[in-house]
Amino acid sequence: MYFSTVATALAAAVAPVLACDNCYGPRDDAVHVRNVRRMQPGALNATTGPRAPLEWGQLNIIHTTDTHGWLEGHLKEQNYGADWGDFSSFVTHMQHMAGNLAVDLLVIDTGDLHDGNGDSDAEYPDGSLSNPIFENVAFDVLTIGNHELYLASVAELTFTQFSQYYGEKYLTSNVQIFNNATGQFEYIGQQYRYFTTAHGLRIMSFGILYDFTGNTNITQVIKAKTLVQESWFLSAISYSQPIDLFLVLGHNPARPTASGSTFGTIFNAIRAKNPNTPIQFFGGHTHIRDFAVLDEGSTSLESGRYCETLGWFSMSGINSSTYTGVAEPRGVPNPTQPAIKVSGTTASAGIPTATGAFSNLLYSRRYIDWNRLSFAYHAVGSQSSTFDLHSGLRVTGDITTLRTQLNLTALYGCVPQSYCQTCAAFGSAENIFPLVETALGLTVINASRATIPRLIIVNTGGIRFDLIEGPFTYDDSFIVSPFTDGFQYIPNVPYSQASQVLAALNGNGGDSKRRRELQTRDFSFSSLSGHDCIDDVYGAMDGKPGLARRSAPLTRGKHRRQTTNLTPGYTTTDDFGTTGDDTIHSAIPYFPQPDYIQANASFPATGGLPANVDLVFLDFFADDVVPILQGLGAAYTLADVTYYLDPTVFTTQTYLPLYAQMAWQANVPNCPIGDGFLTR
Repeated sequence: MYFSTVATALAAAVAPVLACDNCYGPRDDAVHVRNVRRMQPGALNATTGPRAPLEWGQLNIIHTTDTHGWLEGHLKEQNYGADWGDFSSFVTHMQHMAGNLAVDLLVIDTGDLHDGNGDSDAEYPDGSLSNPIFENVAFDVLTIGNHELYLASVAELTFTQFSQYYGEKYLTSNVQIFNNATGQFEYIGQQYRYFTTAHGLRIMSFGILYDFTGNTNITQVIKAKTLVQESWFLSAISYSQPIDLFLVLGHNPARPTASGSTFGTIFNAIRAKNPNTPIQFFGGHTHIRDFAVLDEGSTSLESGRYCETLGWFSMSGINSSTYTGVAEPRGVPNPTQPAIKVSGTTASAGIPTATGAFSNLLYSRRYIDWNRLSFAYHAVGSQSSTFDLHSGLRVTGDITTLRTQLNLTALYGCVPQSYCQTCAAFGSAENIFPLVETALGLTVINASRATIPRLIIVNTGGIRFDLIEGPFTYDDSFIVSPFTDGFQYIPNVPYSQASQVLAALNGNGGDSKRRRELQTRDFSFSSLSGHDCIDDVYGAMDGKPGLARRSAPLTRGKHRRQTTNLTPGYTTTDDFGTTGDDTIHSAIPYFPQPDYIQANASFPATGGLPANVDLVFLDFFADDVVPILQGLGAAYTLADVTYYLDPTVFTTQTYLPLYAQMAWQANVPNCPIGDGFLTR
């Protein structure tokens, strides 16, 4: 293998930041340190508040999902500036409000707690330091996500610590782990939970992961079609005690008709045995806001991603002989919609009427922007100091301490403008991918082959977030480009063949890897092989974890309500219409992007084309490149593929920090912070 001394030297320039150092982040402060804006004090707060108070019903549920370590909130995006301490205060206020209204309130989470932010990923194992901060919120029911299962170290942490902390509340109905102490596979959490709420509702709950196959081999995921035939599940849905409501949590697309969702299978099994009992689903995984109607007694809510969205759900009309609370709480709005899909673009006109066993059920849902303005409005009615609780302030302080401990504010450079993934046309000045091409060309260099022309191909799914004007920190290196794919190559490929590979990759519609979709990289992100601190004992069973190209969470609909001074943000259309977004925003433009891009480097200064090139690509899709070349008449095999750069030194998480030190030194250390795109 040829490893670059140039690349090694470049990496050494920022080694204190890039080195694994026992996976606890940089040991030495070799780059600029600056306390960048963090509610984390000084973080940006929203300028546009909620449209109306929340509806309160007989049963109310606060829903988080796919937080992926964003405990500090979004430091440079005002729509989502609250931190986990603010959320903790919000939950406590809402619990008190529920008590005053004499109704039930549950707080739930549907998985994926890390992989994608320095708060959770700059430590080993991922989540070992961030999970205790997450645990400051008193969740009533939780379930597991696929990102708890990619790595053996994380799965074991979840089993031995996180699951133990939440006890009977942590549900993994179809996920097991090999317990070395017993020599057997055991459920990571509980299979189900039957419980009674504070006001007497009797609930049977499950936690169900979609049919995930990329898990570490010390875990196993039971497919939904098998689960619903197991004796314990059949006994649970025909329980000996009365059930007023089935509560199904799942790291699972909320809409049963969505690709990869197994909620339809679960719904059919429960409904067959319980034709007159409400079934409420809460999903995740696809990172969108969505609300689906399954039948007149069943709906399903999904509440976004990355601490951008807080889901709110309420319902009334549950038939229960043991309920002691208020059916229609006074002084607050109440749910008004039956579980019937609304035709047209608005849910305000011609609300239909349910019939039969579910005729009394009424629902509401709301997608709350994750900021203090929204939290305080709903919790205490203002931005007054009464919102902050000592417990919440302590959590905020813990986050600040963690970020200091992990040196997450270590500064590489100042991003001169904002670059977005999908809100600008590919190739335009505001699009991130031309910048990525430039950075690759300047940093991906094998010293022994530096003068040989090269084509460098990467997949756009490796970039999972916009690059916002302002400081580019150690934390941002996890946020923007979290993967650690290695750079491989085939030397001296005829240019006539190498130049056709990019188009072939982008045209390969049947290739699941190109978009990193559900069956591989699962709409999200994780550390990959090539990082010498991860998963040192066990490998993934099939494929590597990672990121699919972002599903379009912002372009599903558009509000028609007349208002002024709208800020860009989520505009959601779901089965109840367009009234779900708590804050009214203007829609964000969406432009399709290619699935692969290519950088050229060391081409002849005369402007001509080289006869041969080093064809450089990522180990993630190397087994797709070789067949393409074979189809073009070349005789290459995987045996001809080797690493262009040492993957223990240089990966896809390396090139942007190096480029920042090369090109973004103006204004360091006082980086001006722009408005960004507010694209989520």
